[in-house]
Amino acid sequence: MHTPVNHVPLRHARSLQQEINRLFSRDVEESHGTMTQWSLRVDIREEAEQILLQADIPGVDPKDIKIHIENNQLTISGERKWADGQKPDTYHRIERAYGSFSRTFQLGGNANPDQIQASCKNGVLAIRLPKRAGTKPPVIEVPVH
Repeated sequence: MHTPVNHVPLRHARSLQQEINRLFSRDVEESHGTMTQWSLRVDIREEAEQILLQADIPGVDPKDIKIHIENNQLTISGERKWADGQKPDTYHRIERAYGSFSRTFQLGGNANPDQIQASCKNGVLAIRLPKRAGTKPPVIEVPVH
């Protein structure tokens, strides 16, 4: 008796395409295959009084992070460096990314960049952008009958 097999013709092609896209989205240093750029992962949420951006930066010294606002855009850049004395060619496997990173975000018109605050705790960078006074959306009550 022959068991039918569910065949998805492009399943492997899609998987291969995703892997190729992932590899080419990063710069690889040819000498030892380590990543020279990596993507900063962030969460952005809007609260009543502020906009809060949180970014994962484990292993990055806070003094190596730059936060810059220009033309209503917030840019976070920095670098995860190798520890003193470490040499990439002595590793058997390198999965963590090292090198520079940079992300830019368009700020909404209600953000007040003059009062920006940043802190770093447990490998998480928190950037707080208070909202401008008077930019809160009006609350309109709708009567329910």
